[in-house]
Amino acid sequence: MADFNQVLEPGDYENGQVNTVVEIPEGSYLKIEWDRQRAVFMLDRVEPSIYAKPVNYGFIPQTLDEDGDELDTLIVCDQPIPTGIWLEAKVIGVLNFEDDGDMDYKIIVVPADDRNTGDRISNLADLGERWQQKITEHFAHYKDLKKPGSTKVLGWGDASAAKQVIAESIKRYQEKA
Repeated sequence: MADFNQVLEPGDYENGQVNTVVEIPEGSYLKIEWDRQRAVFMLDRVEPSIYAKPVNYGFIPQTLDEDGDELDTLIVCDQPIPTGIWLEAKVIGVLNFEDDGDMDYKIIVVPADDRNTGDRISNLADLGERWQQKITEHFAHYKDLKKPGSTKVLGWGDASAAKQVIAESIKRYQEKA
């Protein structure tokens, strides 16, 4: 397997497009993470099934979030996407999230070419209020059985706010490289 941080760039985020790599398919309760040092995916843990991922979960290569990991993405698609697939994605927003006191942003993206929906999703409002409630509920509580109160959803931002987070994460990665 190739090291995604070596073979993929973050993408043209300034124009609203990023490359993202899938770690966890929607519906899975396996906590799969990219191991940067070994350039492989690893099973970190098995979560309780009630906390299955409500959306595909991935990361943007050549980025570092404030928590020290690659910048996370929530990839909205009508189908689960397998671990290890990368795709070009359109940036539509950001979930401002705190995990154990560290900011752990989630960039909300959709496939750049989604012919099933006719590329109809272009911002968070297109996902609807119920989708945001579902994501908020998941991230506010998915650690409750092990470490109650350790996660906080701090709100949502639009694509412009997401691009700012991406820019900061790219800069952090470049400074560490």
